[in-house]
Amino acid sequence: MTPIRFASSMAGCFKIAALFASTLFANASVDASQAIKDMTDSTQRFLESLTSSQASKARMAFDDGERSNWAYVPKDRRGVPLKDLNPRQRDLVTDVLESLLSEGGFSKVENIIALEGVLFALEGAAHRDVELYFLSVFGEPSLKGSWGWRFEGHHLSLNVTIADGEALATAPNFWGANPAEVRKGSESMKGLRTLAREEDAARELLALLSPSQRRQAIFKEEAFRDVVTKAKPMVERLDPVGVAYADLNEKQRRGLRGLIEVYLGNMRPDIAAARWEAIESAGLESVRFGWAGGQNRGEGHYYRVQGPSFLIEYDNVQGGSNHIHAVWRDFEGDFGRDILGEHYRNGHDH
Repeated sequence: MTPIRFASSMAGCFKIAALFASTLFANASVDASQAIKDMTDSTQRFLESLTSSQASKARMAFDDGERSNWAYVPKDRRGVPLKDLNPRQRDLVTDVLESLLSEGGFSKVENIIALEGVLFALEGAAHRDVELYFLSVFGEPSLKGSWGWRFEGHHLSLNVTIADGEALATAPNFWGANPAEVRKGSESMKGLRTLAREEDAARELLALLSPSQRRQAIFKEEAFRDVVTKAKPMVERLDPVGVAYADLNEKQRRGLRGLIEVYLGNMRPDIAAARWEAIESAGLESVRFGWAGGQNRGEGHYYRVQGPSFLIEYDNVQGGSNHIHAVWRDFEGDFGRDILGEHYRNGHDH
């Protein structure tokens, strides 16, 4: 286990995330009950370790409006920051994150935070701080009630909701990398591409398309400068642009599934499998892949993958096209709205 101790040591933070094979979910279980138990236990241990002053920052009511007030820009947040925690408490934060994330997903978290150190070396700005990442807990962790948590800072927002100790929601989740490829600011990190597969898998899919399919996929000549949905608490379906899964051959379909799995693979396998089943249940045939901007490396580009229930957005335009934003949204399920709706319809209190 690699503890989150960025103030004292940057060692061990720069490993490249392991990639999931395209067959990841072929025989996986969709039971996320163990993940919920692990998450509940680890969050309880974290809260028990806090002083009263720390707890007053970390704890909020489940219905506090802050729960959906997410952001991916560098700023202070409500919650307890890493800089307020001792080494043991940071180990417990790691346990909470590992209850949600795969090994590769956790490595991305480490690298995203470490990139703040690169930006500090390049800019010297005080807000470039590897300790300005906050853990917030909404409600009381238990296997009976509804509660949630968020780990957030610049270019990272992981939002988790649990209803009745039985249903789990993990959207929105946002991942960013600036610089997308480290070229200066750290010799030890030079060449690191934290979100490499988020770019490369999309390019591989674009290359698999026929000329006519590519013309259909590229719906805009100029890339959006940011993800279209920004950090809105709730999003609506975007225009159904691009090429549909139903119109792809099997090799191309594997490419599109592989791109989706890059994002699902940030989560531990049981959580990822449950999310994949939900995507299949909603219908793969109408999932669409759309691209905007340049096709050559180094040119600003954007893509989206949209299905009936979910949206992936990615952009790499800022910073000379060396600054990535990537986000997963659920149209009905952001912040657990769908599972909470079912929870309340069944007559439960939170």
